[in-house]
Amino acid sequence: MAQDVILYTNPMSRGRIARWMLEEIGCPYKAEIVDYGSAMRTPEYLAVNPLGKVPAIRHGEQIVSECAAICAYLADAFPEAGLAPPSAERGSYYRALFFAAGPIEAATTNHHFGFEPEGEQNQGMSGYGSFTRMLDALEKIVPAEGYVAGERFSAADLYLGAHIGWGLQYGSLEERPGFAAYAARVRDRDAYRRAQALDEALLPKEAG
Repeated sequence: MAQDVILYTNPMSRGRIARWMLEEIGCPYKAEIVDYGSAMRTPEYLAVNPLGKVPAIRHGEQIVSECAAICAYLADAFPEAGLAPPSAERGSYYRALFFAAGPIEAATTNHHFGFEPEGEQNQGMSGYGSFTRMLDALEKIVPAEGYVAGERFSAADLYLGAHIGWGLQYGSLEERPGFAAYAARVRDRDAYRRAQALDEALLPKEAG
């Protein structure tokens, strides 16, 4: 599809991940900044994302919300960017994308609010088991060198690396062997620096 992409975002949100992905893709896009509060609850924006959250993208007639879905969609919609492995080699790619979107998101959110599934039955019913089990599994997914789907950076590295980087920065993830090095490795990219600069420029300026 030749249409430009519209990114609905806020610089203090997961929209930073979507912007980074768009900078990696290199496609033309327009960023629409959606303020927190009533702007995310207007009928017009709820038609884009019924949850009233950012980010979301519009690409022609396609509307995509949820960061992992946005990353996967853009990698497929713009294959020339090379951000997805060949379809026959996507096992570890999909695993990393959706491990971050599922177990990492759920476990870190619950841990932040002080909720931990207690007992084998409750841990068995939760999608991540326990916070510690999630971290143990993540430690096995993060590569000691290179990237999750081999030697080439992919959308899965972007999404997983963003989660790990933020988690270490804000204390929602404990350091494990390889976490910090992997996060630094995947963020050492011109597209990441461009995206960061664009979002930082949109942040409110402190008085003084």
